[in-house]
Amino acid sequence: MTNAALHVARTGLDAQQERMRVIANNLANVNTTGFKRDRANFETLAYQAITAPGAQSSAENKYATGLSLGSGVRIVGTSRIDSQGTLTSTENALDVAIEGSGYFQVQLPDGRTAYTRDGSFSLSPEGKLVTGDGKPLIPDISIPEGAQQITIGADGTVSAQLAGQTETSELGKIETARFINPAGLQTIGDNLLVETAASGTPQVGAPSEEGRGSLRQGSLEGSNVNVVEELVDMIETQRAYEVNSKMIKATDEMLQYVNQQL
Repeated sequence: MTNAALHVARTGLDAQQERMRVIANNLANVNTTGFKRDRANFETLAYQAITAPGAQSSAENKYATGLSLGSGVRIVGTSRIDSQGTLTSTENALDVAIEGSGYFQVQLPDGRTAYTRDGSFSLSPEGKLVTGDGKPLIPDISIPEGAQQITIGADGTVSAQLAGQTETSELGKIETARFINPAGLQTIGDNLLVETAASGTPQVGAPSEEGRGSLRQGSLEGSNVNVVEELVDMIETQRAYEVNSKMIKATDEMLQYVNQQL
């Protein structure tokens, strides 16, 4: 008797532990603005073909199914689920949510462009729209000192009533980016994602055009994590982990019996 079953069960333990980490991260970010939940994807490891289907079983007959033995499982990757989160009204003029597809663009300290669904913006000391940790929005939107009644339209147009004027003035336009494969964006933390070869190049333009979602001022998009669904997945993962643990115990007892009796 070999220890192949021990190895297969061990791969099951590793895979379920990694899935539990994905679930834990989803639950930890249940209140994170613009967070998109992840899903762990499994795939089988290599199979050992003992008998090929269709091989000769005798001079006149062939095997109908053959015999193949699997070597376990692994997590091949995680998929980000980009469904819309719930929009919550904040009554803050600088909070903006995207209703539909698309991402805000922000500039990283190294000059690269990152993308986010978190529209909780603030003003820098220079009057520019920035993220909560000070990263500037792309393109630059500057709000003059003393500006009142700041308005951000569904198409990204930013306007305000400036000091000494009776009519509103346009201050700039917020642009958003969409991707052919948004699931291919790489998460780097801080609610930010960056472009990869899998995501394709960004298609930048005005919100509400060419498939980009519209903007809603005074609202923020909540996490799309469903707590009940994650708890069900957690219980399922726990049970699968327990089954693989029992498999290791049972296989060990079988090997122990063979060693003692033979």
